[in-house]
Amino acid sequence: MSKMFQSWTGVLSFILFLLLALPADALPKKAKAATKGTGATTGTGATTNTNTAATAGGVAGAAAAGAITQATDGSTILDKTVQINGLPIRYKISAPADQFTTTSGVTGGAAAANSTGAAGLNVLLHGDGGQSFFDFPNQAVQNNLMGVVVLAPNKNMFWGGGSGLQRTDGVAHAAAVNSLIQDQLSQDVAFDKTNVFFTGVSGGSLLLSGFFVPAFGATYKTGVELNCGGLTPQVPVVDANTMITSMKIHFQSTQDELALLQPAIPAAITAYQKLATTAGLDAAGIGALQTADNTPVGGGHCGFDQKGFVSGVQLMATNYANVMGANGNGQVTGIGNVLTSTVGTTLKFVAAKGAQRRSPFDMV
Repeated sequence: MSKMFQSWTGVLSFILFLLLALPADALPKKAKAATKGTGATTGTGATTNTNTAATAGGVAGAAAAGAITQATDGSTILDKTVQINGLPIRYKISAPADQFTTTSGVTGGAAAANSTGAAGLNVLLHGDGGQSFFDFPNQAVQNNLMGVVVLAPNKNMFWGGGSGLQRTDGVAHAAAVNSLIQDQLSQDVAFDKTNVFFTGVSGGSLLLSGFFVPAFGATYKTGVELNCGGLTPQVPVVDANTMITSMKIHFQSTQDELALLQPAIPAAITAYQKLATTAGLDAAGIGALQTADNTPVGGGHCGFDQKGFVSGVQLMATNYANVMGANGNGQVTGIGNVLTSTVGTTLKFVAAKGAQRRSPFDMV
């Protein structure tokens, strides 16, 4: 009995030694939920978050909300959070310092609040999980458009909430983005409200095509690039004829797109094409406004450079002027001309290989 007791004592001592010897990071941890900060009310009634930014899993090194940093092209980035329609909306603006307002907190800001600037905006909505918000791929001023990224106002950082193709908060999120542009951004930076373009990435493209463009596209009359995602309109289309005859819409995908999106994107293309036909546009007119491409293969979801999600999204952002500009030639490095009319074009897909690390639809 004594020997057995000594044997068990030795085993327990050894286990205790291993637990103490292992570094803390080697032990399993629960994923940390995104944090929400408490706000300080501004003079406009909006609420600015002064706490450290919430980060998505795998997204490291995000700057604190409220930080002022430098963009890749030397522009200034303002990172701010306000309350809009009861939702915490965090956003970043990248612009020349003198285009920020004198009340923005940016050193060198010289513009008056609510003034009209010479440049427009390219507003990007990220994919599920927020990667492209933190990367800010459109931060360089391009084609006279200053970059803006907006973070989805929920713990999972899903634009439209819900999951998969069911975006249960799409109406509220689309309205908040519109209010941000119409009411808030001019308090921070001078810009031309008649020159506001849009970029969607994955889940952000679902919100734009399913909710924002149908509800507010007629207000902007510009263009939207829908990368690796698309939905048929999920809400009534407001002033459909104006919207569809004045919005340039480009769908960009890959051949090895997510299985869930392979039927959804063509369905969205068909729906928008039908709106154009109803508005009286002929094939040439539709082709001038609605284009689609899914030439890339090998990079998976959003892997337009045939390598991966982050670099693929950056590729499209870098070539934005070529795709969405009034005189764009459609050329995207490594792909070629992506401006193929949706009329008579059928996107051909191949089976997606395995679980894709950046899949936006398996995170709930």
